[in-house]
Amino acid sequence: MNRWKAEAALLGNTVVWGTSFVIVKGALGGVSPILFIALRFSLATLVLLAIFRRRLRAWSGARREFHAAVLVGALLFLGFLLQTLGLQFTTAPKSAFLTGMTSVTVPLLAGLVYKIRPQRSELLGLLAATAGMSLMTLEGPIGSMNRGDVLTVGCAVAFAGHIVTLGHFSEKMSFEALSVIQVATAAALAGTLFWWVEPVRLVWRPGVAPAILVTGLLGTALAFTVQAWAQQFTSSARTALIFTLEPVFAWLTSYLFVGEGLSRRAAAGAALILGGVILVETKLLNPRLHPTD
Repeated sequence: MNRWKAEAALLGNTVVWGTSFVIVKGALGGVSPILFIALRFSLATLVLLAIFRRRLRAWSGARREFHAAVLVGALLFLGFLLQTLGLQFTTAPKSAFLTGMTSVTVPLLAGLVYKIRPQRSELLGLLAATAGMSLMTLEGPIGSMNRGDVLTVGCAVAFAGHIVTLGHFSEKMSFEALSVIQVATAAALAGTLFWWVEPVRLVWRPGVAPAILVTGLLGTALAFTVQAWAQQFTSSARTALIFTLEPVFAWLTSYLFVGEGLSRRAAAGAALILGGVILVETKLLNPRLHPTD
């Protein structure tokens, strides 16, 4: 029952994150990317501190647990940094599908952690997803990936590291402390970087404040608390599989609200990415499971 509830909650996260791609892309016209992340995660940190202040006072975590939560937060920040920067140069649905490469990368990273060679399904799935990524991102017969595509692929690797690391430590420490520390770490990193890494821009045009509120409260404070709790009851691989639905919600939202869809070639690439993800997660060619399953 706990596993069913946990995976249902993770599915709810995919709905929130999937629909937020369009919201964030619209907001970036009025606010610089790292400042947006700083505002989003700072708001989430304040909310989580207010909600969990009593439990945090009672938490007697070791220094090692604190450092682990900081590492989780650093990976989280890196993922959002690369994704948000990438959204300036690529479309919302393409960004969402490339972020979906996270699900292919998770079992490979988990294999390195547990010292297990990748299975045939994982290797073939990775090849299929890579081919799909090429169809989505290479322009013309030769072409090249644009900056946004490259940054978004990097974000997928960072998010995969976040899922694997979070899954490892979620059973070893309080999920409340883990969620607060990781979000606060991301807020601190963004807060120390935005003022000198990029030209600071903040214009309170329509869409900026709602984007900060939606992503800060729902997409960060709620979503990452849910994930820290849920990964106690399900594996990193199953978490990644559930998150494959995120690009679907992003695509639907982008198409319905701003008419931004995918070309036939890009749609074929997206199908290959999803096919590769499903092949990896279901392990159709090799039923032997990782220790995390």
